[in-house]
Amino acid sequence: MKSIVENFDLFAPKLVDKEEYYCSGHRACQGCGEALAIRLMAKALGKDTVVTNATGCMEVTATPYPTTAWKLPWVHVAFPNSAAVGAGVEAALKSLRRKGKIADRDVKVVSIGGDGGSFDIGFQAISGAMERGHNMIYIVYDNEAYMNTGIQRSGATPYGASTTTRPAGKQSVGNTTWKKNMAEIMVAHKVPYVATACHSYPFDFMDKVKKAKKVNGPAFIHCLAVCPTGWRCPSDACIKMGRLAVETGVFPLYEVENGKYKMTIEMPKKLRPIEDYLKPQGRFRHLTPDQIQIFKGMAMLEYNKVLERIKHSKSWSDMTS
Repeated sequence: MKSIVENFDLFAPKLVDKEEYYCSGHRACQGCGEALAIRLMAKALGKDTVVTNATGCMEVTATPYPTTAWKLPWVHVAFPNSAAVGAGVEAALKSLRRKGKIADRDVKVVSIGGDGGSFDIGFQAISGAMERGHNMIYIVYDNEAYMNTGIQRSGATPYGASTTTRPAGKQSVGNTTWKKNMAEIMVAHKVPYVATACHSYPFDFMDKVKKAKKVNGPAFIHCLAVCPTGWRCPSDACIKMGRLAVETGVFPLYEVENGKYKMTIEMPKKLRPIEDYLKPQGRFRHLTPDQIQIFKGMAMLEYNKVLERIKHSKSWSDMTS
């Protein structure tokens, strides 16, 4: 009888596509969570995919002329318009289907961007594409600042984080606001499928990408992507930091299908102390006990909102029947 290890290759292909659509050799930093998430996304999507990529870390590191890490059709677009270009590609594919040129292929458009190109600069394009109902996926890779251009504060930067444009000092706590809640904004757009994800939970993330691919309409995924450079933590702490964000309740993993909320990673009744998440990161090293309490209050307010929505939400079909 063969061992489980010897039999692994028999069932491994059913779990994860062995093909690499985002190749090694790119120039992302060591321990880059975003590069890992992109790799997982590409595996989940498969070859019949067109990617539009806003300017950012994954554009700069993956496509230095004349090379590319992408094996998928890929378009580099400007900072603000990844979703707009994705919507145009989706319309073109629809036209090709009507003409019978790709009738036998289910090609999906996926627009991606960082938090700067999604929460801030590209927000209008995302809102328009989701509101119009384009059959596409938008995935934001959130490393909580403009990491590509020097660690400037973005709409995704959490309270207390020290950035180059909101540095901590004797008269400054660092960033003074909480993260913009993009998942909830997309739910308000009546997007059929909205989810939060993190590369530290690869199967959860890939399952959500696969589910989004099946949606006949817009889908949105907010993926937390650890950036050791900007977070001022060791490069080998990438996976650990993503898990701590979830285990402390700072970034719960859930999905919203047609208005119905569901937690996809079961949370313990007693969350890990938020200090476990903050202390390993240099960007939070300056926080006083009182400031940590403010961070906790903001994080728990958002976390408890999710729990309440899970408890009381109904799908749109239930509400209209």
